[in-house]
Amino acid sequence: MSFQQNQGPDFDQEIRKFFESFRRNFKGIGIAILAVFLIVMARATIYTVEPDEEAIVIRLGKYQETTSPGLHFKIPFIEIVEKIKTTIVHQAEFGFRTKRTTYRRTQYSDDTFDNESLMVTGDLNVADVQWVVQYKISDPFKYKFQTRDPERNIRDISESIMRRVVGDRLVTDVLTIGRVEIASKAKVHMQEVLDRYDMGISIQTVKLQDVNPPESVKASFNEVNEAKQEQEKVINQAERRYNEVIPEARGKADKLIQTAEGYGMALINRSKGDAAKFLSVLKEYKRAPLITRKRLYLETMEEIFARMENITIVDSEVKGLMPVFGNMKGATSEK
Repeated sequence: MSFQQNQGPDFDQEIRKFFESFRRNFKGIGIAILAVFLIVMARATIYTVEPDEEAIVIRLGKYQETTSPGLHFKIPFIEIVEKIKTTIVHQAEFGFRTKRTTYRRTQYSDDTFDNESLMVTGDLNVADVQWVVQYKISDPFKYKFQTRDPERNIRDISESIMRRVVGDRLVTDVLTIGRVEIASKAKVHMQEVLDRYDMGISIQTVKLQDVNPPESVKASFNEVNEAKQEQEKVINQAERRYNEVIPEARGKADKLIQTAEGYGMALINRSKGDAAKFLSVLKEYKRAPLITRKRLYLETMEEIFARMENITIVDSEVKGLMPVFGNMKGATSEK
C-alpha cells in the first residue's frame, strides 16, 4: 500500500518573499520619511520677510538681529522669528470707534467714550474732543522689547498730551479756529514723549475728528455761537461799508489837496513872474522915467480899452464926439 504525503507550502520561500517585500516597502517609507524630514527642516531653517515687514530674530530668548524683506536663514528649533508690519499705518481712535468701513460710507459704534473725549479747557469750560492718531513702527526691536504694551502706552500718551494742549486753550478756540494748531502741537509733543521712552514709534498724523460742547449744554452753546456769528456778520458788513466809503473820501481829499497845491503853485509862479516883470520895468524906469511912464500908461489904456466893445470920448472943449480905434463900431455922438 502506497502512502502519498500532501506537500504543503514552502515556508522558506514564503519567508524570503516576506522579507523581500518588507525591504522594498521599508525603502519607500524611508524615502518618504526623509522627504518629510527635509521639508520640515527647510521650513524650520528658511523664512521669508514680506516687503511691508521686518523680522526680529530671537535665539534662546535673546534678541539677535532685525532682518529686512527677503529670503533669510535661521537655526531651526533654536532661533524664533517674529515678523512685524513696519510700512502700514496703524490708527488709534479716541472718543469714538469705527465699526465698519466700506467704499461708500463709514459706520461708527453707538457706544460713548466720554472718559476719553471730555476735557476741561483753559477757561474752565468742557469740550467733547474726538481725535485720531496714525502711527508707524519705526524700530521693531524697540517696539517689541522696550515696552510691555506699546498700544496701551500710545493711547495713554496721546490722551495725556491732548488734554494738556486743550487745557491751554479757550473753549471757543477749541471749537472753532484752533483745531489745526491743537492737532499740530499734539503731534509734536507726542513724538517727543515717545522718543524719550525710546519706543520705536513714528507719529504720522494727529487729526481732530469732531469737537463739540457736551450734550447737556449744546443747545445753549449753539445759541451763543449763533449770536457770535451774527456779531461777526455785522462787523464784516460795517468793515465792508468802511472799505467802500473811506477810500472814496480819501480819494476826494487827495484830489482837493492836489488841486489846491496846483492852484497855489500857479499863484506862486504868477507872482514870481509879476515880480520879475516889475523889476525889469523898474530897471527901465530908472534909465528913462518919462518914456517908461508914458509907455506904461499907453499899455494900460490899451489893455483896458481892449475889454470894451464901444468907446466914447467926452471932452468939454470938443464940440463933437469921435470914435477911438478903428475896430470900434456903432459909436454914438453926444454933446
